[in-house]
Amino acid sequence: MASSQTRSQPVCSSDDQAAPRVLFERFINADCESCWSDASTPLAPRGALTLDWIVPGRQGDEAALAGAASRDALMRLNALNRDRPDTLRSEETKVHGWPGAALRVAHGPALGGYVGASIELTLPPTQQPPTPMQAWLVLVETLPAGVEGSPVPRNLVRNVFQPTWNMRDALSNSERLSFKDIRSLNIPEGAKSERLRVVGWVQDATGRVSIAAESICPAAEPQ
Repeated sequence: MASSQTRSQPVCSSDDQAAPRVLFERFINADCESCWSDASTPLAPRGALTLDWIVPGRQGDEAALAGAASRDALMRLNALNRDRPDTLRSEETKVHGWPGAALRVAHGPALGGYVGASIELTLPPTQQPPTPMQAWLVLVETLPAGVEGSPVPRNLVRNVFQPTWNMRDALSNSERLSFKDIRSLNIPEGAKSERLRVVGWVQDATGRVSIAAESICPAAEPQ
C-alpha cells in the first residue's frame, strides 16, 4: 500500500507559478516559546516567498522550540548580516527580477527519510551571468494557521542546500545556458512528508537576490 501511494505522488514544481517579488523571512529564537503563538506576528506581504526559521537558542536542546531549530538559521542570519534575535525578527529582501531568466525548483515524493529536490536556472545563451552565483534550495514544511497555536500560516524551514555556480558549472547549447543541482534532502524527525515542498532563489556575491521560485503540489487524484 505504501509503495503504491509513493508511486502515485506527482512531482511538485514551480512550473506555471507566479515569481515571488520579495523574500519575507521570520526568525524565532528557540528559547522563546511564546513567539510561535504571538498574536503580533507579522503577516507576509502579497507576492512574497515566506520562510520561518527557528534559530538555536542559548538553552540548546532544552529550549522550548529546540525540536525545530536549525543551524541553517544561523547561516541565513549571517548571510543577511543580522545577529541572532532574542525573540522574533522579520526581514524583507527585494527580488529584483531577471529579464530572460527562469528559475525552477522541484521535488519528488518522500522516500526513506529523504526527498529528492532540484534547482535550475535557465538563461538565454548570449547572457553572461555575474558569477559566482549563490543558489539557495530550501525544504520547508507548510503549516496552516492554528498549528501549535500559530496565528499565521508558516513555511517552516526543515533543510537547506547551497550550491555555488560558476561558468564552468554551466550547461549550454544554441538555445539556452543553464545551471542545475539535484540533491537528496534529509527530512528531520517530526516533519510530515505530505506538507513538504521546496523554495529557492539565486543571489550574487553581494547578496542581491535576482530571482526566486516556490513549488506547488498538484491536487491528489482520487483513487
